[in-house]
Amino acid sequence: MNELIELYSAFLRIGAVTFGGGYAMLPILERDLVDKRHWTTTDDLMDYFAIGQCTPGIIALNVSTFIGYRKKGVVGALAATIGFLTCPVILILIISAFLKNF
Repeated sequence: MNELIELYSAFLRIGAVTFGGGYAMLPILERDLVDKRHWTTTDDLMDYFAIGQCTPGIIALNVSTFIGYRKKGVVGALAATIGFLTCPVILILIISAFLKNF
């Protein structure tokens, strides 16, 4: 259970601070996942980037799913993906509430 919380919180932080599109996120992912947490290697991360670019969606979201799956299977993939999406979804909900009144 601790690993799932760690996956969720790690990708929650990444999703909260990465702005500027998919390519702006790549160095942040490398620093956090390879250098800081040692969850993957640089070569594997480059493979994840390549696969993530070929599949639909944001590269960083796809990488979070791959890392979560590698760490804890399907449940880990869900925890990492939900962690990555939490802040953007909350932000969109807040913006939409203001736009509705505008």
